[in-house]
Amino acid sequence: MSALPSSPRLRRILGAYTINQLGTWFGTVALSVAVYDHTHSAVAVTALFLARFLPALGVPALVARVEASPRRGRLSAIYAIEAVSAAALAALVWHFWLPAILALVALDGAGALTASSLLRAEAARAEPEDAPQDTRAERPPAPDALLGGDSELESQPASAHGANAALNLALSVSVVVGPALAAIAVKAFGVPLALLIDAASFLACGALLIDLYPYVEERTGTSVRARLGAALEYLRETPSLRALLLTEAAALIFFETGAPAEVIYAKGTLNAGDLGYGTLLSAWGVGMVLGSLFFARSAKRSLGAMLTGGTFAVGLAYIGFAAAPSLQLAALAAVLGGIGNGVQWASLIGTVQQLTPQRLHGRLMGTVESIGALCPLIGLPVSALVLTLGSPRIAFLVFGLAAAATTLGFLRLWMGWRVELDGPGTAAEQPGTSRGGL
Repeated sequence: MSALPSSPRLRRILGAYTINQLGTWFGTVALSVAVYDHTHSAVAVTALFLARFLPALGVPALVARVEASPRRGRLSAIYAIEAVSAAALAALVWHFWLPAILALVALDGAGALTASSLLRAEAARAEPEDAPQDTRAERPPAPDALLGGDSELESQPASAHGANAALNLALSVSVVVGPALAAIAVKAFGVPLALLIDAASFLACGALLIDLYPYVEERTGTSVRARLGAALEYLRETPSLRALLLTEAAALIFFETGAPAEVIYAKGTLNAGDLGYGTLLSAWGVGMVLGSLFFARSAKRSLGAMLTGGTFAVGLAYIGFAAAPSLQLAALAAVLGGIGNGVQWASLIGTVQQLTPQRLHGRLMGTVESIGALCPLIGLPVSALVLTLGSPRIAFLVFGLAAAATTLGFLRLWMGWRVELDGPGTAAEQPGTSRGGL
């Protein structure tokens, strides 16, 4: 894969996505510091994260609203609202008022998830400008792409895989460098200026995407309700896609349970202190970048295999934490987990897009983003309960076994796709039947 997508439109999407991810870290770190410094309350900090995640429930509806409008600049308008919210938050930290901060964080969180969903969908729809016109028509979902090989290239243009790979790499790099850059900015310039940097990043995203046109014609109607109904109807008619999303939700819940345990594990179990905790986080981030690079070079590999293997790698990493006698071995496990993390999320995005008609990509990406945001709300309390009942090693063993167990769900789906495509009476062999009907 080349360093950048060949299409100027894709480069603008990638630039906006990268800036958005980095800017979000400035807001997250700055607000976490401000809320804790003013309240010295773990409950207040928890409320801050809840305020950002809870609006995820409405993201598919917001995506449908944007896609229903034929006017240009709708996505840039979302970024403009986020910029105003970030600037208002910078003012509120001077005259601290927690309820107003939480309300603006909720508004910003809804906008961020909506924008990310639309960018994912637009990137998957984008084609190189010199592509033949007939290749730009909507393709039916093709499960054979989940198995790898030449059939994948027939159902999905290389640019779609390249775009997903580039966005995933940008996400992984932002996880590595974003918190560090944000912490440096907060320490050097203070919380308000860090939030203004966040606001400026949103304005930059809006300027890059001013001509983006996310309108999607929907034969069921122009209302948000009708568009959401079309997406729900497709989910009802496609049990494999529904099972995929439910399995991913279970996996993400167990992935998230490990985050609170890491600091206790590093400082208390391994006696590695703050440096050891930072080492584990950095090792996981490096693994995510490596996993993203692997995915970028795996256009002909099976999405189902990568999804299954990535999930198992995360579970194996947590089991490695439980067994590691030293920081060095724990860091190696963290690299493995990061690689699995980077491969797993990108493979999930590609799989959902392969199982979904292009006109529904935005709404389904909104569903995926919502799942990713809401699962921590379940995983974090589960983590606290297990840590209360046992040691960090026991907690990681439980989390790892549970995460690895979800691999069986992905494996079952993958094998089901293979049986359907290889066995007699497949959709491909039945006249008048869409190959996407799993």
